[in-house]
Order: sequence, then C-alpha cells, then structure tokens
Amino acid sequence: MWKKIVGVGIIILAILMAGCTNEENVIKIGALLDLSGPLSTYGIDIKNNLELGKEDIENYFKKNNMPYKIEILTEDTKLDPNLALQKIQLLKGNEVNLFIGPMSSGEVKTVLPYTLSNKIIAVSPSSTALPPLIGATNPDQKKYLYRFVASDNLQGEAIASVVADLGITDVVILYRDDAWGKGLSEETKKNLPRYNVNVIDYIGYPSNPSPADWSPYITKLEEGIKKAVDSKGRDKVGVVFIGFEEGATLFSQIPDGSVLLDVKWVGSDGIAKSDKLLELKDKTAKVGMYSTVFESEGPQDYVNRYSERFGGTPTSYGLISYDTLWILTMAYVETLESNNGKYDTDIMTEKIKEVVQKYNNGEYGVEPVSGKIVLNEFNDRASGDYAVYKITEDGWIKVGIWRYDSKKVEWRE
Repeated sequence: MWKKIVGVGIIILAILMAGCTNEENVIKIGALLDLSGPLSTYGIDIKNNLELGKEDIENYFKKNNMPYKIEILTEDTKLDPNLALQKIQLLKGNEVNLFIGPMSSGEVKTVLPYTLSNKIIAVSPSSTALPPLIGATNPDQKKYLYRFVASDNLQGEAIASVVADLGITDVVILYRDDAWGKGLSEETKKNLPRYNVNVIDYIGYPSNPSPADWSPYITKLEEGIKKAVDSKGRDKVGVVFIGFEEGATLFSQIPDGSVLLDVKWVGSDGIAKSDKLLELKDKTAKVGMYSTVFESEGPQDYVNRYSERFGGTPTSYGLISYDTLWILTMAYVETLESNNGKYDTDIMTEKIKEVVQKYNNGEYGVEPVSGKIVLNEFNDRASGDYAVYKITEDGWIKVGIWRYDSKKVEWRE
C-alpha cells in the first residue's frame, strides 16, 4: 500500500514539476497597439499578424522539440502616449520585458526613457520619426528600442517626388502636430523645393485629441487652395496631408462643393490603405489621396493564408510585426540558452543582431515577410522602397513604387 502511495506521490510531483517547467518557458510578449483610435485599422492588422506568427513559431518549437510557448499580452493604447506609458508599466509589473509597439512616434517618445531606465526591449513596427524627434540624439539613448520600419527622411523625399510627378507645383501642407507629423511634414517641406514645388501654407492641427470640428482648418485650406487655383489652375495645386485616420472626420466635414475636392491630395503611411478613408470614397476618390507606405506585400502564400483567416490583405506594419515576433522570440531563446537559462537584456540586444542575420538567411525555416531587415546604428531600418496607393471607386489600388536606389517613382498608371 505504502509503495503505491509513494508511487502516486512521485507521479504527482513529476506532474507539478513539469507544470513549473512549462511556466518558466512561457515567453511573454507585450503588444502595445491602437485598437480603437486613429490607427486602429493598422493596430487590428498587427494583432492578426501576431496571431499567425505565434502559430508558426510554436509549430517551429514543437517540430524542434523546444520547450517554449508564447503568450502575447495585448493592450489598447488608443494612440495616447500617456496611456502607452501606463500600459508598459503595467505589463512590466507582470514580468513582461519584451514589447511589440507602441505604434506611433508620439508614444515611442514618451516610453523611451522608461525602456532605457528599466532595460525593456521594445520594437515599434510603425514609428518613423527621426531619432532626435523621439528624444534620441545618440544610439545609446535608444539601445533597447528598435524600429523595423524605415524613418521619415526617406518618406519625406518619396512624398515630394510623388507630388512633383503628379504635376503639382503649389501645395498646402496640413499636418498632425506631434513628433511623427511634425517630423514627416518638415522632411517633406524640406524636399519639395528640390522638385520645384512651392509651399503655399503650412498648417498644424492638435493630435491628442484631434479636432472634432474641422471647420477652421477647412476654411484656412480653402483660402490657400482657391487663391492658387485661380492663378495656376486646379491641376497644378494640391494638398499634402500628414495625419492619421482622423482624416476621415476631416473629409466627412468638407462640403460637397468645396474647392478642396477639385485638387489632388497626397498622403502618407499614416493613412495608406485606411478603411476609414475608404468609407468616404465618394469624396476621397475624387482627390486620389495618393499615399506612400513602406513597400512590403509579403509572400503570396502568406497573403492568401491571411485573407482566408481575416479577409483583406496584411499591411506593411502587420508584416513587420510578424517578423518582429520571430526575431524577439528566437533572440530570447538564444539568450537563455547562452546564459544558463537566465534572461539578460544586454545579452538579448546582442542576440537580436545575430538573429536578424539568421532570420534574413532563412535559418529558422522562414524568411522575412517584410523583406530583408538591415538596421542602422540607431536600431532603425536603414533603407526601403515606398509603395504609392490611391483611392478609387474600386478601393485602394497600388499605382506606383518609389525606389530607394533611384529616388524615383515607377508608376503603374
């Protein structure tokens, strides 16, 4: 009898120990996403891509007899920098040391000091403001915060190139007055004269919260645009909009007979492929809303899989997030295996560099769906092409690609 009891006890103890081991091998990843604010189209898409990434990585673990599981703890930041900071502090208290996000440069700027002082690894899939605009004047200030998307010095040039190719000689720039909007609009403004484009006016609007009543901005835009149209003709005049999906509210308030609907609009990655802007295509299709976004379509089999599961196609930010999850989890595993099973942030930063190279080379059985990843000294993506999308009656369509190498747009139209 006692032998049976002891035997049962040993079995129970083994089960409990196995449970403890499994718990220790759970890789916790915080996801700081906008699920209900001005970038929710992209936040939801990122969430979807992380779901597919989790499945693929855990299948890789299973196939290779690796005792790891992934737990993604998703928090809605609503694109609010202070809320993003609260969420990262909350998850850090739950022993989360790895994060995907936050999404906007304003949020990144706010959480950057906390990531540095608490040695938190965070990878933003969509923050593009230049490092000084988020508070990093040297690489050490950003040593734990990565961005796997190219910064806006490239996109500013791409937007200026698009404007010129559309035959526009005079523009009004309307921009979101935060770290991202200010930075990208300044880069665009800096590049436009090189393409012989004159900036008529430069108008900022508040970001948090964005305007509920856009009438003062509409009036100001109309004044500048009407004067230019009267002297140059509507084909030579345009609006550059550097903002997020609050642009949908703006368009909903533009009167049907407004001169603003008689000229071309050029946007950016803040609205490219936005569902909210597309819902107003009775207006937005009139102006085209030519928008640049980091070029990344993903392999066709992955796109098909995404479409079958979620409908539509993944955005560039979603594809970047898929790659990010692979890199973070594999770097975490290799950190533990090289450090006697203990996590160390500084070892992790070195492993990320190694894993990026291995991932680019397909050593984990999958290649980057967002294209080869090359990082600069600030841990930002170093180069990239930009797709150009426009809104038509049939939805968003790709009409060209701005090439990093040639600094020119290859138009499909």
